[in-house]
Amino acid sequence: MPAASLSPDLTMQELLQALPGAQRALFRLYHIGGCASCGFRPEETFAQVCARNDGLDPAEALAAVEQACAEDARLLIEPAEAAAARAAGPARLLDIRTREEFDAVRIEGAEHFTQELLQTIMGTWPKDDLLVLIDHQGARSLDAAAYFAGHGFTNVRGLRGGIDAWSLEVDPRLPRYTIE
Repeated sequence: MPAASLSPDLTMQELLQALPGAQRALFRLYHIGGCASCGFRPEETFAQVCARNDGLDPAEALAAVEQACAEDARLLIEPAEAAAARAAGPARLLDIRTREEFDAVRIEGAEHFTQELLQTIMGTWPKDDLLVLIDHQGARSLDAAAYFAGHGFTNVRGLRGGIDAWSLEVDPRLPRYTIE
């Protein structure tokens, strides 16, 4: 959905389809949607959610959400771009999926994220080398990228579409999977 067609009259379901990062932005900006007490229903309009959350101005809140989503998009990297950057210079792939997912399917050379590795990363990894975070379909890597950026990593990116997109666009030998 083009940005021009976004309006406060959209249902939350429609807004989240148009701007997948909207829920993260709403929580970060206004503490909306992160827990049961501040949650929303898919059929509520954005204007209704704003009205019951301190009477936020829906147009201003929508503009802020759009800007936050655009900023999030700058933290993403396309699979082909990540593969090329990795081949060209210092870049690390950090896989944040579960151990079971990592053991089942992985990108060659990717490191599985653990709490122990986190300590090493924070203490010894160069903060300006490219760090690409990988999840299953790209939903969680933005949160992880924002975490590392908040800790001083200047070249951290989430893999757009996760390992699923990598298997479609870079290495079709990697099997795709679903989680049940």
